[in-house]
Amino acid sequence: MKLSKAEFKATSRPPMRRLDLDAEPPIDFWPYFESIAPEDFEGRDCGDEVTITYVWEHPDGLYQHVLVNTDDASVFMALVLDIQANAVLGHHLLDLHREAREHKPEA
Repeated sequence: MKLSKAEFKATSRPPMRRLDLDAEPPIDFWPYFESIAPEDFEGRDCGDEVTITYVWEHPDGLYQHVLVNTDDASVFMALVLDIQANAVLGHHLLDLHREAREHKPEA
């Protein structure tokens, strides 16, 4: 399920904890990732060698955010893993450029 910005943000709370990439994921999320509609990538490409640079965990251990790299180092396909349900909750295209513009204080 494609998550809105608000739905995605509802699965995080500071301080999110960065996990070691060597850790075994609690859920096999690759079948879900492969089923994401191409339009949800908004023109971004993950390439032939799909890689993950960041995995963040909710401070209460409720969710994990698996950030799949795209062709732009500041844009990730974020998969939200619901740890209690042992399932993928959904996905959100996380564009850090867009986030920075939206949070830029007005002059």
